[in-house]
This record gives sequence, C-alpha cells and structure tokens, in this order.
Amino acid sequence: MRILIVGNGGREHALLWKLRADAPDASFYATRPNGGMQPAVTPVDLSPEDVGGLAAWASTEDIDLTIVGPEAPLASGIADVFAARGLRIFGPTRTAARIEASKAYAKQLMGRAGVPTARFATFTSFAAAKRHIHDVGAPLVVKASGLAAGKGAIVCPTEDEAITAAEDMLVRAGFGEAGREVVIEEFMSGEELSVLALVDGESALPLLPSQDHKRLDEGDTGPNTGGMGAYAPVSIATEDLLERVRRSILEPTLAALKEDGAEFRGLLYAGLMMQDGLPRVVEFNCRFGDPETQAIIPLLSSSLLEPVAEIAAGGSTAGIRMRWRRESAVTTVLASHGYPGSYAKGVPIVIPEDVATRHDVHVFHAGTRLEKGGLVTSGGRVLAVTGTASSLAEAAAVSRTAANAITFEGKTYRKDIGWRELARQTRTAAKRRSAKGRG
Repeated sequence: MRILIVGNGGREHALLWKLRADAPDASFYATRPNGGMQPAVTPVDLSPEDVGGLAAWASTEDIDLTIVGPEAPLASGIADVFAARGLRIFGPTRTAARIEASKAYAKQLMGRAGVPTARFATFTSFAAAKRHIHDVGAPLVVKASGLAAGKGAIVCPTEDEAITAAEDMLVRAGFGEAGREVVIEEFMSGEELSVLALVDGESALPLLPSQDHKRLDEGDTGPNTGGMGAYAPVSIATEDLLERVRRSILEPTLAALKEDGAEFRGLLYAGLMMQDGLPRVVEFNCRFGDPETQAIIPLLSSSLLEPVAEIAAGGSTAGIRMRWRRESAVTTVLASHGYPGSYAKGVPIVIPEDVATRHDVHVFHAGTRLEKGGLVTSGGRVLAVTGTASSLAEAAAVSRTAANAITFEGKTYRKDIGWRELARQTRTAAKRRSAKGRG
C-alpha cells in the first residue's frame, strides 16, 4: 500500500507513527516532512497547499490513499481535485470544509440546525461591529471568520479590547483575508472538551475525548496559541455526555451539511465548552486536532487505518469499533521563545537518547528540520512530548520529565497540562477519604 500524508506538523507525525504501526509493510510519503518524519517517509517536495501538483504527483505515483492533516488544503478543495482523478483521499470536500474555513458559515449552520453554541453576530463593517460591541457589552470573543492557524480568536474582557480586536481585523487587516469578516460572540466560561469523530457522511464514530490547553501560560492565561498541550481521557466526558454530543451536536450538524449539498466525509472536530454540565460548540474543525491527536493516538490500540481507508473509499463506519488502552496520556508542547509572535529559527535541538528510546514517551516533531549539523527548530511549536502511564498524574510526570530533558535555546513550555483533571482527581480522592473516615 502506498500512503501519502499531506502536512508536516506534530499532528501529521503522530498520524504517521500510528499508520506505520497499522501497516508496517506500506510505503509512506509526506509533503516536505519535518525532522522527525523524514527518516520514515519518502519526501515529496511539494507544498501541502499545492493541490493541483499533489493530485498530479499522486496519480503518477499510484498512491492508494492520501490523508490530509492541515485545514488549508481542505479549504482549497484538495479532496475534490483528488476525487476528480479517481484518487482515494481522507478529508472533506471544499464545501464541507467551510465548517472550519468560515466561522460565520459554521455559526449560521449551527443556528439552522439547532446546535447549542454562543450567541453571535457577523460583520464586514468596522462601524457596525463597533456599534454592536457597545450594544451588547463585554466580555466578548472576536474571531476572524477565515483560517488563522488557530490564532484568530481573541478573548476580550472589555469593550475597548473588543473594539481594538475588531479594528485590527477589519481595518488594519491584521489577519489578512481571514479577518475580512469577523464573528463577535458572547464569552462562554467553563471547561473545554475536544471531541473528534470519524465521519462517513451520515454517522459519526467518536474518538477518545481530550482537552486542549490553548493559552500560552500556566493556569490558562496569556495569549491564545495553536495549542500548548493536551491530555486524554477526560473524566467529565462520560458515556451519557458523549451520547448527548452525538445526538445534539454531531448528527444535526452532519444532517445540515448534507442539506447544504456538503456531505462530510473525514474527521470532524467539535471544540466544546461545558456549561452547567451541558456542551455548547465553540468551534468546528474539519481535520484532526493539534495537539489533541498527539495525546489521543498513542492510546488507540485498534487500527486507525481501517476506518480511515473505509471512509476514503466511500464506505461506512458501521460495525467498526475503536479500542483504547486503559491508560492516560499527557502531551506537552515545546515552543520557541516569542511564540505565538515572532521567533528565531535554526536553533539546534538535543533530544537525549534515554528520552528518544523510552517506551512511555513519544516525541512528535512539529517545527523541526534536519540539517547536516543535526536537528534544528523551524517553527513556533517545535515538539509535542507525550507521556503515557496508568494514571494521569504519572503520565503528566513522564511528559514533563522528558520535556525538561530536551534542550534548545529559548525553549518554553507549560508545566501544568492536565491541571483541571488533576485537581478534580485530588478533590475526589479527598472526598473518598473523608467519607471513609466518617464511616
């Protein structure tokens, strides 16, 4: 089997790692692979966004299956172009990918489908946006409607901050084309939950729920990023909750997309906010999450390739069951100094041998490249260090220990990934001790 992976970040490295385990005899190709992927693939010197070039190359090379990691090629219609050539590809069409490519469209779709989400309004005029901000008051979230690499949502505690954010997008073009239209929505407080599901057009097969940490600094403070870490599983994601998510969020969304002539086949990511025990949608993505994938995939004991290939072939996920290890995983992202702003590249990285060979540690590369002198940084998020163990506390310790041992100048990372779950477990243990003492 010949498999092409489009993309070269931490998510794609995690997918490659799992797919190689599922199909050890397959041949793997990847677009401009990072330093961790490169030894395991045949490099394809084409940009992930060169949709036409990739389709022509895949036809010539008789690629059996293509898996798309990033959102930009999907928004550009890579699935449509591949399908027109008779090539099997895992990922939604351009029209279906609008659920991520246009936050305005996604919010309107949710409104029609009755999917619970924050109250919102969309604007292309700064004057109208400013009036709306004054009318509804703060706190608010101002979002660039288009693709902004996970950094297009600005939480604004005050009206002045919301006005500044809207002006930056609509007047100063701080987010380029992505910010030509903005979504202004109520601020939702609570606990976030990421539910990723494999979708065959009509039904959704949820993966293990996880929780992302989007803020740069500990305690979930500082600016939004593409994600500074994640963990799985999450105790608040009970079977009853997941059934509610399936019935009230995933299925209505898929039905609404189909009504729009945009049947969704691929990976649908629902970013949720838990409020009073009920889920509301923060955002939808049309692809695997990053860094959630790096936390989820090491816990998957059954095949990922089987359902992915079935969906890409136009089949159904009916009868497929995902099996998960009874363990926990914590992913700590190592970032370059200055991220999510400007940062240096070409900084040497040292990954100690005892970290690279540990069975309970997976170092997934993101912003790295191999040079003659060795491994160097090439992006803002450099590495995703996943630790696995029988408990979340142990997995967190494994991840932090490995993260600390890896070195490069300017390395920055959070040491509190999974803090909400750990605090919840501590409270639960204390209640049990108290009840036992009373007994």
